[in-house]
Amino acid sequence: MERALYGPGGFYRRPEGPAGHFRTSVHASPLFADAVARLLCRVDAAIGHPGELAFVDMGAGRGELTAGVVAALPGEVAARTRAYAVERAERPEGLDDRVRWCAAPPTGVRGLLFANEWLDNVPLDVAERAPDGTLRRVLVHADGTEELGGPVGGRDAAWLARWWPLGAEPGLRAEIGRPRDEAWAAAAATLTRGLAVAVDYAHTRDARPPFGTLAGFRAGRAEPPVPDGSRDVTAHVALDSCALPGARLCTQRAALHALGVHGGRPPLTLAAGDPAAYVRALARAGEAAELTAPGGLGDFGWLAQPVRLDLADVLADVPAGMPADAPPP
Repeated sequence: MERALYGPGGFYRRPEGPAGHFRTSVHASPLFADAVARLLCRVDAAIGHPGELAFVDMGAGRGELTAGVVAALPGEVAARTRAYAVERAERPEGLDDRVRWCAAPPTGVRGLLFANEWLDNVPLDVAERAPDGTLRRVLVHADGTEELGGPVGGRDAAWLARWWPLGAEPGLRAEIGRPRDEAWAAAAATLTRGLAVAVDYAHTRDARPPFGTLAGFRAGRAEPPVPDGSRDVTAHVALDSCALPGARLCTQRAALHALGVHGGRPPLTLAAGDPAAYVRALARAGEAAELTAPGGLGDFGWLAQPVRLDLADVLADVPAGMPADAPPP
């Protein structure tokens, strides 16, 4: 998975970028970047308007979200903001000069670290209940064929026992999320004060899928998860295991509603008084509805992790809770 996604010729190094294959919330509407910019402004106020404010975009793709947030910030906040797009691929041409392109997040900064659909591409191993009852790693060849390897032990076995206990039926599968827990803890630790947010397809311990979620995507279509570099290889995230003390889990629908993104139809009186404005408002309402739709993008999980920050100061109006079932890819 590591080689297929990030090695030479890997999927995330392809020139078309992720947007050439699938549509995230960032690509669905600029309203998403606007909402993240408002969240950054809340963080700025909560930490006392520091001289330098950081916005760190983890797994930045081609910098679309970073550039959108920078463009949406009010002038005084924008002047103090240092925006970092963290991505392994090369910097794309034409990206806003205010965006710093880096392979790892900066350390010792204050502000907002935002990871939109990053953790689902942090490589992990898959475990399967073998016919003899043991939990074994699933090995995969370059052509996608699989076989069972050795038993799962040590820290990975401990993680499974706590976060994804499997029944005794042969063929049951789990994705070992320990590397994602560690990746998230390391990312959040780069902040000295502020908020770290992870947004992803997710599930929690009381609703783990019995056969896992490993999948492939290419050119807008689901594909077998063959690790040959031609497609995305992804798995949903056990966000509850990633959460550190003080974190809150909620749906994207709840988070975006609290940040001012609503899909309500504009009043018909606007159509009579200003038809062009009505059409624009109607388009925004449609985009907002897509971003917050139950059963779709609205069911994404948000993990909000405060760092020396009172979460109530930035997300007081966001109810905790995740949908019982993970959204479809």
